Amino acid sequence: MSTLKETLKNDVVVHMKAGNKTALTTVRNVLGEIETREKGGKTPVEFDDAQVTALLQKEAAKRRDTAAIYTEAGENDRAAAEIAEAEVIEAYLPQPLDADEAAAIVDRIITALEAEQGELSMRQMGIAMKPITAEIAGRFDGKAVSEMVRKRLQ
Repeated sequence: MSTLKETLKNDVVVHMKAGNKTALTTVRNVLGEIETREKGGKTPVEFDDAQVTALLQKEAAKRRDTAAIYTEAGENDRAAAEIAEAEVIEAYLPQPLDADEAAAIVDRIITALEAEQGELSMRQMGIAMKPITAEIAGRFDGKAVSEMVRKRLQ
């Protein structure tokens, strides 16, 4: 299975051959941002899929925010360009979960943990959050997940 970063790199060629300039420019910009962040610290790091997904979410949100500003300013062409870029980025993000799917994941993981360790208390919320966050990461609001776990453990 290829990583998300490899998929982005391979899609540069695909977009280039297809002549899709918006997608090509957007993917190149995102790859540049990933590379900058990887090399930006004291020691270079290699981003995993979760970190790349988080960065893609931020980049898409940034473009949507910019589009809203352009729309308010009456710059509809620029707003449309930003929205097009956000849509290209969002195509690489995992499908978001709805509340019922997220609640099912929370219930399944907590039930499995309780079968192993006995009933969990609020003090052990972190034990439950770690595997839940790993599975839901980037597909559902973290605060809402935390609230679901809190209610389930009470």
